[in-house]
Amino acid sequence: MSVAEQKLSSLTAAGQFDICAPGECIQVLSTATHITYNRRAGGCGRMLKVLLNGYCSYDCAYCSIRLQRERLGFSPAEFADAFLRLWQEDLVGGLFLSSGIPHDVDLVMHDLVETGEILRRRGYDGYLHLKILPGATRADIHDAASVADRISINLETTSSDRLGCIAGVKDYQQDILKRQAWVAEEKPGGHTTQLVIGAADETDAEILSCLAGQYRRVRPARVYFSAFRSLPGTPLAKHPDTPAWRAQRCYQADYLLRDYGFTVDELRAALDERGFFENRDPKQVLAADKAPLNINTAGRWDLLRVPGIGPKAADRIITLRKERPFTGPADLARAGIRGKVAAHHLTFGNRKETIQTKLVL
Repeated sequence: MSVAEQKLSSLTAAGQFDICAPGECIQVLSTATHITYNRRAGGCGRMLKVLLNGYCSYDCAYCSIRLQRERLGFSPAEFADAFLRLWQEDLVGGLFLSSGIPHDVDLVMHDLVETGEILRRRGYDGYLHLKILPGATRADIHDAASVADRISINLETTSSDRLGCIAGVKDYQQDILKRQAWVAEEKPGGHTTQLVIGAADETDAEILSCLAGQYRRVRPARVYFSAFRSLPGTPLAKHPDTPAWRAQRCYQADYLLRDYGFTVDELRAALDERGFFENRDPKQVLAADKAPLNINTAGRWDLLRVPGIGPKAADRIITLRKERPFTGPADLARAGIRGKVAAHHLTFGNRKETIQTKLVL
């Protein structure tokens, strides 16, 4: 294994905690670790996810990079050579490039941007995601947005107070939120962020408020969630791990906020008295105490609150029932609805009711 391959192997492993897509998994291809997207989540295929520098001077209490003593890293030209070989051999289909911060943030950001610029000049026309580091300058964010398909800066947690519990160097307002506003201006619709769930002991109620603020202020294309895992040697080594299902519930709540038109107040009704989701789909929790809806008369807003019905299915229902009313659970297949979940929350009316519905519509 060459020196470059050894670096790639180490620096891809160090980059595993940045999430690119819900449901992503790590697998070994050739001599390096790659990330395979869940294609249904809109991924770009085989993605090399890697750090330009594998060590960091920051003090994030949950981070594995702070444990690294070996000053391992690539120069922009060196990394470009290594990546382009993999790309030309069709071993990778995209690049997610982040970095530890071993010294001045501006120098590291310059190297990240320069790497992207070298790749583009040398003919790389594939997917490129560049990480924006806390405290980055507006000029570097502009340049990163110009060269990358997507850029992102991690929130990490929900507030200044919570960040203070896990990171003493970063300033939440100045280093993260201010920079995120610049990211949104430079790459509207093309930026994401990530929260580490459970590291700072935040509640799901706090996460909901944070998400609502995100979509109101900066409108990220996605918010990703990483369940906290304790690592030996870190200050949080004895902190309990966050169950994977909690991150899944956050993803579900995020979908409901972003794509289904739910409000934060609605979703708070699915929380327990401590402000946490139970291990159950929030949409099913909210629907449990509601009376069944007549599928032939319910509006789109109400249909979207039925478990098993998403935006596309709701639109299909409204279109199809104008042609012929739905008469029973088996008829849901017409709208592409599979399984029995939705049927438990629907009524179909008798023959007289469905005929009247058709006439009204």
